[in-house]
Amino acid sequence: MEAYILEWLNLLGRWVHLVVGIAWIGASFYFVWLDNSLEAPKVEDDVERGVGGEIWSVHGGGFYHAQKYKVAPPKLPEKLHWFKWEAYTTWITGMFLMCLMYWYQAEIYLIDPNVMTLSKPVAVILGMLTIVLGWIVYDQLCKSPIGNDENKLSLVMLVFVSVAAYVLCQIFSGRGAYLHFGAMLGTIMVANVAFVIMPGQRDLVAAKQEGRAPDPIHGILAKQRSVHNTFFTLPVLFVMISNHYAMTWGHKYNWLILIVLTIAGGLIRVFFVQRHTGKQTPIPLIIAGFLIMGVAAAIAPKPLAPVVSDNGPVTPVNFADVQQVMQARCVGCHAKVPTQPGFYSAPKGIALESAEDIVNYAQTIHQQVVVTKAMPIGNLTGITDDERALIDQWFRSGATQ
Repeated sequence: MEAYILEWLNLLGRWVHLVVGIAWIGASFYFVWLDNSLEAPKVEDDVERGVGGEIWSVHGGGFYHAQKYKVAPPKLPEKLHWFKWEAYTTWITGMFLMCLMYWYQAEIYLIDPNVMTLSKPVAVILGMLTIVLGWIVYDQLCKSPIGNDENKLSLVMLVFVSVAAYVLCQIFSGRGAYLHFGAMLGTIMVANVAFVIMPGQRDLVAAKQEGRAPDPIHGILAKQRSVHNTFFTLPVLFVMISNHYAMTWGHKYNWLILIVLTIAGGLIRVFFVQRHTGKQTPIPLIIAGFLIMGVAAAIAPKPLAPVVSDNGPVTPVNFADVQQVMQARCVGCHAKVPTQPGFYSAPKGIALESAEDIVNYAQTIHQQVVVTKAMPIGNLTGITDDERALIDQWFRSGATQ
């Protein structure tokens, strides 16, 4: 029953996380586009009222006229819309999933004895520290003299996230490392909203209400953090879906793959931000494309030659031995009714209880068990190198019964 409840909590948590994440990212992308697409106001009265830019647009059969003030309007309207809960609920639901899967079930998804032997409490504490320290380091960098030069800050941040990616992949399972890397960036994004953008906006509103001159520094800082957030977005989205693709986090150079794809995601976003201003160059997009293609080529599996000896092809592996390994190491999870604690149904619906199932999924088994070694997850069942070699030999000799 516990596994069934966990599966429902996982489903509902992911569903809500996806919905609120779309709302946050959609609003963020829209306002970045809006800010970069503004034109000088055409009406002199608007200039005198402090309007710094405006844009006309059409959507859904209606015309819209958006204006942005240099600092604040002469008088605040009765109703002012705020954008914060999209960010907060995305982080809350994301942390709910982190707690549910990677901390509560750390022995399954977070700890990999082949990477580092950790107790469950230590692994969870390290995961928490990753998220907290990520924000502290980033925030202090922004507040330091480095933060006054975006080029220097970008370079230092690239070094920081690269080190973080490498260290995480030396501590946690590949899957756990990727998700904690994404959680660190996601926390930086929402902390920017909670601790920089929103306080600044509240002070601007309070200044107008109290009749004092608004401090323009709030707008400057908020825009800086908003721009950072938009460049973090695509790397975070990649990490969110990465758990489905063991070819990345299951590779021995998973840390390097994570760094390269993070850079590619940032460059893609650079291209689209530039495109908003009409001054885009395809160079960031081209570099990103080459980086992605380079990763794909570098980790592509090599063609497997049939297993042969000096006297010709080796006698095929005894399938009964392969089935015995599957029964001992894989069927606990990959069964119609799993017996492994924490699993209510077979991952991805793949059951390996029958000989036909094993043969049908031979390609998947070889990829996950031999090539990436992503399965058994966290090596919960203690599969040995000899057993992986047996599966490899069986697959290369024809994967027959």
